[in-house]
Amino acid sequence: MVSANKRVRKYRSEGGAADLVRVEVLIPPAARNEVLAVASRIRAEYRRTKELQSLLDDALRLYGPRILDNVDLDRLPDLRSRAAVAARAMIDRGDAKAFAMGRKMLDRVSACED
Repeated sequence: MVSANKRVRKYRSEGGAADLVRVEVLIPPAARNEVLAVASRIRAEYRRTKELQSLLDDALRLYGPRILDNVDLDRLPDLRSRAAVAARAMIDRGDAKAFAMGRKMLDRVSACED
């Protein structure tokens, strides 16, 4: 039987709360729902960005030399634009798996923009 403390530590290091920190603030009771909504929006954006970065890292690991022959991703300003360029290159120059991964990346890029 795993203790509750061990489960909490594992959740915070490997689970859905990995890379998040606990914050305690004092606010008026009327603003509670507003603060919770802001926190929820920040977590969702962080998770979308983290997923997009993971997809981009996998794409570069698997298809980097093939898709980056004329592309310098370091010159692009942010993660979304780098992922979009890499995804379009994968769609144009890759195999069926690269095409599928590129479409998935473009879907995540558009989700990050919303």
